[in-house]
Order: sequence, then C-alpha cells, then structure tokens
Amino acid sequence: MKALRNYLDKIKPNFEEGGKLAMFGSVFEGIETFLFVPNTTSKSGVHIHDSIDSKRTMTVVIIALLPALLFGMYNVGYQHNLAVGADPGFLMTFIFGFLAVLPKIIVSYVVGLGIEFAVAQVKKEEIQEGFLVSGILIPMIVPVDTPLWMIAVATAFAVIFAKEVFGGTGYNVFNVALVTRAFLFFAYPAAMSGDQVWVRTADTFGIGAGTVVDGFSGATPLGQISIAAKDSFHGIVNVIGEPVSTWDAFIGLIPGSIGETSVLAILIGAVILLYTGIASWKTMISVFVGGAVMSVIFNMIGTTVSMDTSVLDQLFLGGFAFGAVFMATDPVTSARTETGKYIYGFLVGAMAIIIRALNPGYPEGMMLAILLMNVFAPLIDYYVVGANINRRINRVKLDK
Repeated sequence: MKALRNYLDKIKPNFEEGGKLAMFGSVFEGIETFLFVPNTTSKSGVHIHDSIDSKRTMTVVIIALLPALLFGMYNVGYQHNLAVGADPGFLMTFIFGFLAVLPKIIVSYVVGLGIEFAVAQVKKEEIQEGFLVSGILIPMIVPVDTPLWMIAVATAFAVIFAKEVFGGTGYNVFNVALVTRAFLFFAYPAAMSGDQVWVRTADTFGIGAGTVVDGFSGATPLGQISIAAKDSFHGIVNVIGEPVSTWDAFIGLIPGSIGETSVLAILIGAVILLYTGIASWKTMISVFVGGAVMSVIFNMIGTTVSMDTSVLDQLFLGGFAFGAVFMATDPVTSARTETGKYIYGFLVGAMAIIIRALNPGYPEGMMLAILLMNVFAPLIDYYVVGANINRRINRVKLDK
C-alpha cells in the first residue's frame, strides 16, 4: 500500500490546478479518497474529529448488503433449477445467479457513477459518494430478468432528476434507488409485472438444464395474494405449485426481487448497521411496528386475501424487511429528529400495508410508502422541533 501511496503522490501534481490533467482532477480525487482516508483537516472553527467519512459509511452499508446480495444470487439459480427440474449443486446454482446479477450491477455503477463523474467535472467539485450504495441497491430491488437497457435508462433518470437537480448527495428529497424502481414500474409496467421476470427460466449461460418451462408461473407471493379470490385461495405456492410456508419466506427461497427475498440475510445486515451506528434502530423498529399494527387491524376486517394475510407473512414477504432496514433508514431522506424517527418509521410501515391491502394494482406497497414518506419527513421534523420549542417556552413560563 505504501508503494501505491507514493505513486499517487507522484502523479497528483498533474491533476491539480495548472497540471496537464487538471480537467480530470475530480476523477483523481475520487479514486484517491476511495483508496485512502483523506489526511486534510479543518484549520478553524469548531469541528468533531472522527476517522469515519461518507465513503467509509457507504462501505459499511455495502458490507451490510452483501448477505442479502449473495443469497439473492443463489436464489436466482435456485428458482431457475426449481422451474426446470434440475439440481446441479450449490456451486453451479450460485454461479448461475452470480452471472445473471453481475451485469445489472455493472450497468448500474457505470451509468450512475459516470453521470456523477461528469457532473463533478462540470461543477469542478469533488465526486460525491452517495451512489456507492445506490449503485448496489438498484440491482437488488429489480426482477432478475429486467433488461439492462431499462436499468440504464431508469438509473440515469433517478441520478439526474432525483439527485443532481437537488444539489447531489445529501440534498436529495427522494431515495435514488427507489426512484429508479418507481420509474421502471410506471414506465414499463408490462415488463415489470409479468410472471417470468421474477424467475430466470432461460439458461443463458449453458450451466443449467433446460430453457423455458411450459406452463411456468413465477408470480411473487404478494402478486398471488393480490389477485386471489378469498373463497378459492388455498395458500401461496412456488414456481412448481408447491405450498410456500412462512419459514420459506423467512429464509428467502421464493420468487422476488434479487435482494429482497431473504429476511434472514436482511436481518444480518440490520445487525451490522445497528452495531456500527450507521442506521437508526428507532426508524427500523418503528417500520416493523407500524406494519404489524396495520396488519392486525386489517386481519380484524378480513374482507380480502390481502387483509387476511398474517402479520408475519406481511412482514416477511416482498420488500418490507428490505425497505425497513436499508431504505427507510436512509439518513438523507428520512426524518432526522429522534421523535420524528418513530413517527416516520411507523407511518412507512402502516402505509405499506394499507397500499397492499387496498390497492391490488400495487401489491408490494413498500416502495410507494417510503417515497410518500420521503415527502413528509421534513414536515414531521418541523412539527417535532416546533413542539420541543413550545414545551421549553411553557416550562420557562411555569418556572417564573
């Protein structure tokens, strides 16, 4: 590492003002600070000195996402093998999923980071690090057979119109990854809601058996619930018609978006985020509480299959757990006051279940719930701060 540090120090003058490669100064700075912690310090004012910076924070989040990502890769291969009736073993199953997911990660990063690099060069600013997490979130929340060009278009839209126009990292109102998902959902509904996008049945890489299964149905569990008639619904089934249990949903061996199916893997990531202090447990727990409370209320009404779905199934199925752990806790787009985090999280969870139960056209619910609450997060903080000020004023009056 010392040799690399010396090499960077040697070529750095070329990228500084007046150097022959000064126009690429932002690119060099981004690479340098990614490899090494910046050694610049504040010269005046009051500051808290800490070894962590935004790049290190993003790195921790990426590490927390790895269990869900790796399991999602395996599940892609598992669902394929289940659909075609093959069992090539654990390693080949994982490789199949890895090769299916990797191009999406590459496209997401190339497009998103490319735009951020270009914007930084134009504005002559440092490259912002926010997309390090968004770039891996985007492939994890889309169906496995989403065309790469769709991911590229949606990513470009989200980075430009949901982030850069607001000023970049730290200024965006909406979660960038969820805007990407929403763009895909509304711009290409046929491609995003069809059965086969949730399970890759075509063996593109020649490492599995078969091509496409006749009569195959890969609808997600929530998709099955949303269209089922109450008097004829006999439970969720997998791609070959076998019953899916709550335990299956917890482990994650079900059709769904790449990184959202395994609650177990997501909870491992939650432990990492909470242990390192990156995510707020108040927001995270409140989302689950809000979802559970609203599920109980709908269970008491019980006029549709969605309303009758048990509390555990509501929390385990779809992207609820993933959204609660990795999306709702986004420090930029969520509430920032301590009391506001409880309110924000509870409303996210409650709204997700309301959308699921009352609108069959949007069986997932979590994406829209978080985006909606992104809008109201500043308002929640505004009233929380106002209430605190009024409480202190009243306290002073009583003391007098």
